Amino acid sequence: MNDPSSAPPRSPDGDLRPPYLWATVAGFAVFVLYAITLAPNAAFWDASEYTATAWMMGIPHPPGNPLFVVLGRAWTILLEPTGLSVPVRVNLFSAFMSASAHAFWFLVVHHVLRYFSGERTFRLVGAGAAVLVSATAFTVWNQSNVNEKVYTVSLLTIALLSWLIIRWQERLGKGGDDNILVLMVFILALSVGNHLMAFLAAPAIALFLLLVNPRVLLNWKLYPPVLVAALLGLSIHLFLPLRAQLDPTINQGAPECAEFTEALLSVATYGNAGCEALSSSLTRQQYKVEGEPGPGLTGPRQAPIGSQYANYLQYFDWQWARSVQAGDTLFPIGRLLFTVLFTALGVWGATEHWSRDRLSFAYVGTLFATLSIGLVWYLNFKYGYSMPEPTGAIDAREVRERDYFFLVSFSIWGLWVGVGIAAIWESLSRKSGRLIAGAPVLALAVLPLALNWSWASRANDHAARDWAYNLLMSVEPYGVLFTSGDNDTFPLWYLQETEGIRRDVQVIVGSYLNTGWYAKQIRDLTEPCPEGVDPEATPTRIVCQRPYQPVNGVRYGASPGDESVLLLTEEPVRTPERGTLALDDATIDQVAGTGLILPDDRVFQLGPVQAVIRSGTQLLASHQFTLALIRNAVDDRPIYFSSSRGMAFELGLTPHLVREGLAFRLDARSPMEIDGVVQMPEGAQLTMVTGPWLSDRRTRQLLDEVFVHRGGLPDWSFWPDRPSIGIPNYYAWAYLAVAQAALQEGDADALELYRDEANRWGELGGT
Repeated sequence: MNDPSSAPPRSPDGDLRPPYLWATVAGFAVFVLYAITLAPNAAFWDASEYTATAWMMGIPHPPGNPLFVVLGRAWTILLEPTGLSVPVRVNLFSAFMSASAHAFWFLVVHHVLRYFSGERTFRLVGAGAAVLVSATAFTVWNQSNVNEKVYTVSLLTIALLSWLIIRWQERLGKGGDDNILVLMVFILALSVGNHLMAFLAAPAIALFLLLVNPRVLLNWKLYPPVLVAALLGLSIHLFLPLRAQLDPTINQGAPECAEFTEALLSVATYGNAGCEALSSSLTRQQYKVEGEPGPGLTGPRQAPIGSQYANYLQYFDWQWARSVQAGDTLFPIGRLLFTVLFTALGVWGATEHWSRDRLSFAYVGTLFATLSIGLVWYLNFKYGYSMPEPTGAIDAREVRERDYFFLVSFSIWGLWVGVGIAAIWESLSRKSGRLIAGAPVLALAVLPLALNWSWASRANDHAARDWAYNLLMSVEPYGVLFTSGDNDTFPLWYLQETEGIRRDVQVIVGSYLNTGWYAKQIRDLTEPCPEGVDPEATPTRIVCQRPYQPVNGVRYGASPGDESVLLLTEEPVRTPERGTLALDDATIDQVAGTGLILPDDRVFQLGPVQAVIRSGTQLLASHQFTLALIRNAVDDRPIYFSSSRGMAFELGLTPHLVREGLAFRLDARSPMEIDGVVQMPEGAQLTMVTGPWLSDRRTRQLLDEVFVHRGGLPDWSFWPDRPSIGIPNYYAWAYLAVAQAALQEGDADALELYRDEANRWGELGGT
C-alpha cells in the first residue's frame, strides 16, 4: 500500500502533466451523446421557466439564480448565428455544462489511477470508462439533455473545484498554490448565484486542506484576497435588483431595492439584512409556510427518516438500468440485479481508492457522503412521489420526483464504479502480464448507456411546447387564464416570452396571487396602452396590455379580405377597455398575505356571476384578488381556468364553466342559453373531468384543426415523467367530452372517432 502522503508514482517517461487534451476529447464525446439525445424543445416543470428567463434575462422563482440567467443569456447569444431555436440553444447549454464537468472528472480519475499503475494507456482508458458510467447514470443524463434545472451548472462547479484542489496538492511548494485557493473561494461564492448545491463541496475541501497542509489556514496573508474574492463572487446577486427595476415580464419575487447600499448588504449577508425584497428572495420566504417544518437542521421530519433514505435508494436504483422493468414497481427484480452489480463495482472502486490514495479518497468520500447521506437528512423531503405512504394523503408526498437533487452523488458513484472496473482490469492484466488480457471487463462501463437510453433520451419530445400552444389557443383574445401550477404555467410563459405566441393572454398563477408583487404585475400587464405606446417595442418588459396576433393562420375574429385563415369565431376581436385589477398599491399591499376562515356560506356577486364559497373555506389573498379581478373584468374580457377544479372549484364557480378545448371559460350567461353548448350528464363522475358544459363546435374545431401533437403523440409506449401524467389525461378528457356530446347527438361516427382518441390518450396517461 502506498504512503498516503507520498506523491503519485511517475509514469515510465516521467510525465506528470495532466492529460488536458484527452480530457477535452472525453468531454466532447459526452457532449455528442447529450446532443444526440437532446430535447428539441422546452420541457415540463421548471425547464420552460429557465429557458424563458435565460432568453429574456428574466428572474425565475426565488432565489432567482442570477448566475444561471447571465450565463444562459450569454450562451444563447453565442449560438445565435447557428440558427438553432432558443430551447435547443438553452438545452445545449445544459449539455455543455455537464460535458465540461466530465472533462474535469476525467482529470480527477486520471490522478487517482496514477496510484494504480504507471501505464499511461491504463490511466487514460480507465478514466474514460469512469466518465462513461458517470455521464450515463440516468439522472445525470436525463438532466443534461434538457435544461430542466440549474444542477448541471452545479455539477460543473463541483467537478472544477475537485480538480483545482487536486492541482493545489500537486503544486504545493512549487508556487502559485495560494492563487488556486483564492480562485476556488471565488468560484464557490459565485456558484451560490446559481444554486447553493455547489457550496456543499466546502466540507470536503476543508477536510482535504487539513489533511494535506493544515498550516495554510494559518497564513493570514491569504485572508484579505480570499475575502475580496468571496465578495466579488457574491456580487453576481446584484443582477437581481438591477434587472428587477427594469420590470421584466418574468420577475418572480420582484427583488427591487431602493438603495444600492441596501442591496449590497443583502448580498453580503445573503438575505439576513438589507433590502427586504431582495433578502426575501434570497432566503425563499415566498415558499415558507408558517407552522410547516423547514430543512433538517431546524425542523421535524416531514416523513420518517427511514422512508427518506429509502427514497434515495429508490433513485439510486434508477441510475444504472432505468429502462429495465421501468414500471411502477418500487424495486423490480430485473433492474435490481444491475443495481447490485453497480453497487458492488462502486464499493470495490471506493475500497481500492482507499487502499491506494487515502488523501484523495478522503476528499471524494466526504463529497459523496455530503451530497447523499447528508443531503437527504438536510432536505427533509416529504414521502417521495412514488414511495409508499401509509395514509394515502396527496399533500404528504412531494409533488414530483426529486432525484435531480442528488445528481452529483450519482455522478460521483459512477466515477467509483469506473475505478472499480479499472481495478479489476488492472488485476486481470497483472496476472496475465498483458494489459489487453483484462480489457473485456471494460464492457461493463457501457451497460448504463444501453440500459438507460430509452428513458434518458429526450429526442423528439415536443410535448410541453405543444401543450402550451394548445392551451393558449383554447383561449379567446385578451383572455385571462388562471393556472394551477408549474406544468400549466411555465410552458405557457416559455411560448409567450420566447416565441412571442399569444402574448395577449394573461396567464395568472393562482398561488402567486397571495403575494403583492405578483398582483401588481398582473394589474400593470393588463392596463390599456396609452396612445402611442407599443408594448412590442420592448417585449421583455412590463409596459401595458400586449396585442392579439393570429398564429399559424388561425384567427379569432374575422378580418376583411382574409379568406385563408381558419376562423374560430367570426365576432370581431374586442380590445379590453380597462385593466384586470382596479386596485392601487396600498390596497394590494393591505390584502397580500391575509386570510380568514369563513364561518358561514358566502355568496359574492361578481356582476352577472355568483361565487358561492362554502363555510370553513380559508379565504386567502389569492381568492380575494381573484374575486376582485372577476368582478372588474367579467364583462370586459374572457376569463378562463386551466382546470375545472382548483381556484374555480374553491370559489364555487364550476357551474358557470364551459369547456373550450383544454380551457374552461367562465360564462356569465346561462350555459343552457348558449348556442352549441352541450351539458354533460348531470351529477355524473364524468363531469369531474370533462366539466359540466361543453362548447361542442369550438372544442371539435380546436381538437381537429388547431391542436398540434409532434413526436408521435399520443402513441408513445410510455409517459416518461410520471408526476406530469395529468397532461395526457387532460387531452383524454377533452376527447371524452366531445365523445359524450356525439353520443347525446346520436352521431355514431363522431362517437367512435373521439372515443378512440380518448382511449389512446387515456392509455398513455394510465387511465
